Amino acid sequence: MDCKKKNENIRCTVSQCRHNLVTEDFCSLDCISVGTHEDNPTVPECTDCNSFMKRTGMDC
Repeated sequence: MDCKKKNENIRCTVSQCRHNLVTEDFCSLDCISVGTHEDNPTVPECTDCNSFMKRTGMDC
């Protein structure tokens, strides 16, 4: 039984995240929060998914 629902509006390839479906490159959240770790972000690498949660062995 799959406990996560694919959100086709949020693509994600970070399989280490608890919200990633792993079998497909999608997120299971309804929405995500995007932030930055820079004072003046100028390239995509300056941005972060603030909704990221590290996957554990107990995740669905």
